Order: sequence, then C-alpha cells, then structure tokens
Amino acid sequence: METQIKESLVALLAGIKAADSQIIADEMARLDDFLKRGRLALHPQLVHFLQNRSYAKAMMFLGGETNIPAGACGGRPAKG
Repeated sequence: METQIKESLVALLAGIKAADSQIIADEMARLDDFLKRGRLALHPQLVHFLQNRSYAKAMMFLGGETNIPAGACGGRPAKG
C-alpha cells in the first residue's frame, strides 16, 4: 500500500503544481481512503502525516528520510 500512497502523493503534488483542482480532489480522496483502509497496517508516523495532510512530510518519510522537521504538533505549543 505504501507504493500506492507514494504514487498518489506524486500525482497530488503534480496536481498542486499544475493548479488542477480535479486531480487535487481526486488524490486527496484517494489518500483519505488509503488511510482509512490501512491505518492499522501503516507505520504510525505515516498515519500521522496523512491524517494531518502533511503530504510533503509523508513523501519524505516514504523516501526514507529520517530528518523530517517537526511541525506545530512536534511537542511544542502552537504559536498563536
């Protein structure tokens, strides 16, 4: 399933770059479905990125990167 998620992320990011709202909507729905179906089988960090729609971080994770920057949910209070 991780391969399919990565393919969907690539398509989503290409859709964003092209400002193609249909591709964006389709791939976001597809990613939501992968998350729903695979939540228990996927790595918890990948689940976290997908449920928070941190798609660039999900791509980094799937690419094997280990130095993924923490976001607002990284244990620090959010600035308001």
